Amino acid sequence: MKAVLTLEDGFTLKGKSFTGEFETGGEVIFNTGMTGYQEVLTDPSYYGQMVCMTYPLIGNYGINPQDMESPKVHMRALLVKECCKQPSNWRASESLPDFLVRMGVPGIEGLDTRALTRHLRLNGAMRGIISTKDLDPESLRQKALALPTMEGQNLVPFVAAKAPYVLEGNVQTFVQIGPDGSYAWKGTGLPLLVYDFGVKWNILRLLAKVGFEPLAVPPSFSFEAAKASGAKAVFLSNGPGDPATLTSEIALIRQLMEVFPVTGICLGHQLIGHALGGTTAKLKFGHHGCNHPVRDDTTGRVEISSQNHGFHVVLDGLADVEPTHVNLNDYTLEGLRHKTKPIMSVQYHPEAAAGPNDGRYLFSRFFEMISRAV
Repeated sequence: MKAVLTLEDGFTLKGKSFTGEFETGGEVIFNTGMTGYQEVLTDPSYYGQMVCMTYPLIGNYGINPQDMESPKVHMRALLVKECCKQPSNWRASESLPDFLVRMGVPGIEGLDTRALTRHLRLNGAMRGIISTKDLDPESLRQKALALPTMEGQNLVPFVAAKAPYVLEGNVQTFVQIGPDGSYAWKGTGLPLLVYDFGVKWNILRLLAKVGFEPLAVPPSFSFEAAKASGAKAVFLSNGPGDPATLTSEIALIRQLMEVFPVTGICLGHQLIGHALGGTTAKLKFGHHGCNHPVRDDTTGRVEISSQNHGFHVVLDGLADVEPTHVNLNDYTLEGLRHKTKPIMSVQYHPEAAAGPNDGRYLFSRFFEMISRAV
């Protein structure tokens, strides 16, 4: 079935659908990961985006229940050069096309993904439409221009937790919380509130592995409830959209910082940056992939990281906050810490289930900082 992709500037590519009829749109970005497409598909931070995979063959090892990072696919569409219809892997329980059809998410193949990636690198991420129903590039361009830009969009409500839960394996078990926010912790580790803005499940797994007992709560979980919960610290998760739009959450985080040690990853890092007095800015085409070099300035060590973000934190003029990590491709901020308070965060994804694992030490660093503070 023929399909067409058109960007807001008129750039057009032809392909074909491997998931049936569709028409959808969103911000078009590219991801440079050679593996880990299931992690990408189920990462809530991709909500509202259409993702072009730069590696030419996607789907060769299929889909399996163990590699889910959330209950479903969150991106608007998957754009690939070639989709493997018959996976070959002992862990595979489903093919990529069958999975996307079951999830109701379009997939398009046969695109010149190198040309698309080069266009986005030169001109920046932009809005686009893919369709099997309307094949007229000018019509699709007008539809793309009618979409909202990523700047100014609060997408967290579409992916965030709706009620408190704990993760058991790959199952979210919702738990009872007292009217005041109190919770009967099991005593399996240091009690940790995880504000779920669209958390990847491997973050919860690794927090538990290093010694925390994580309880995921919605972004609306109040300051009073947090104090009454019995938690010893707060973690802020990843998530989609423009961090500057989360004004009520930023105000809440400022309150939490006065009482709790606070740490976070990705969107959580950006919200911490805002709460400390910094700002965020949109990147030209974002950082999306598994091969981004980051230097840990506290040790001088360079690590290869997994990344997925379209905004970065700017700390200009903040005397009490210092950078801890820097991106060696464009020298944007990748980590920060407060000089006197137990607050630290990183922009990239040390939990990446598909790798690389260079940043896994950060979970132990989080635990050490919080243990000293409490």
